[in-house]
Amino acid sequence: MVALGLWQLLDRLPAKEAYLAQLAANPARPAVAFPRAPDDRLLFRRTYADCRPPVAVARAGAGKAGFRLIATCADGIRVQLGTTRDPLGMVAWEGGRVTGWVSHAPDATPLIARLVAAPAPQAMLLVADRPVAGLAPNTRPDIGLVPNNHLAYAVQWFLFAGIAAIIYVLAARRRR
Repeated sequence: MVALGLWQLLDRLPAKEAYLAQLAANPARPAVAFPRAPDDRLLFRRTYADCRPPVAVARAGAGKAGFRLIATCADGIRVQLGTTRDPLGMVAWEGGRVTGWVSHAPDATPLIARLVAAPAPQAMLLVADRPVAGLAPNTRPDIGLVPNNHLAYAVQWFLFAGIAAIIYVLAARRRR
């Protein structure tokens, strides 16, 4: 347990902080073409793409914002067009040039499948900076929403080790 605490503190925490620093710098970097393959180093970076028809639009939950409308273009690019509070809300969109930010697409993989199968890279999503007519704007990607729990995990492992040591001492005393 102590080794796991040290691993979280000395390895995982610095790596996550470096990754978060990169993500925080990405919005100020020059725009890139939307990535065709998953690349988490590009998250929050400005991007652009041409969405070719035919386009299929689906809804996905967006928490307090209601529902996200996500278009899947003929070339496989997924674009978050905007949000709506209407659970049946839909738009007709023919595609075209889109600008915005690189983000992760929603993942509907069931938990049991994630436990059994090897993890696959999460698909990328272009979050449009201007919504389609009739939709509310998308929120900008927020670095504050990326969890960094490694210090808490380290403390947790050290506490577990301390509790185990106390239990061992009490058991050894009782045995005498």
